[in-house]
Amino acid sequence: MKTFLFDLDGTLVDSVADLATGVNLLRAELDLPPLDLPTVRLHVGDGATMLMTRSLPEGWFSQERLERFLALYGENLLVQTVVYPGIREFLEAHRHRPMAVVTNKPFAFARDLLAGLDLLRYFPVVLGGESCPAKKPDPAPVLCALDALGAPKDGAVMIGDHHTDLKSGRAAGIRTCFCAWGIGNDGGVPHDYRADDPGDLLTLFPS
Repeated sequence: MKTFLFDLDGTLVDSVADLATGVNLLRAELDLPPLDLPTVRLHVGDGATMLMTRSLPEGWFSQERLERFLALYGENLLVQTVVYPGIREFLEAHRHRPMAVVTNKPFAFARDLLAGLDLLRYFPVVLGGESCPAKKPDPAPVLCALDALGAPKDGAVMIGDHHTDLKSGRAAGIRTCFCAWGIGNDGGVPHDYRADDPGDLLTLFPS
């Protein structure tokens, strides 16, 4: 593999605690009880709109409440979020390779999070949920990333912890790697590689 495309939340970073803070601050404003961390974890993986839809009672979602959640989350973006152990080592080993982040997270949050954790320097291309005509699991973000990197499909792999990553990569015609340590699940979607912890990535894709 010569080109590495990464999901963000649950793949490069563990951000569930800060996402839960944003969710529960909004719920508190609506006089709703907080959700525990495992519950929020189940709601993450398909973008902020789906996170809000799943984290509020049926019929409570609105654009105004989504925007309020984004504001609250933005104030807590880097309080507890951490890079998974082993990720920095992989990125440093492959720093000469074309690499991109392809996430459904809003672009500004993705960029600020990567910058705040000193990961942005590894990624000349960062695509957020609004960066392409469609989000993962559509293939558009993967194809946009490859185009921006000037990289062919051959030798490219989409690395992520959720079935949306696997579906997006497969639909784009590239290989996929499921990250079993992350927030999501593979949803039964076939994948070319499986990494049980971040240290496996260097074994699967040596520099």
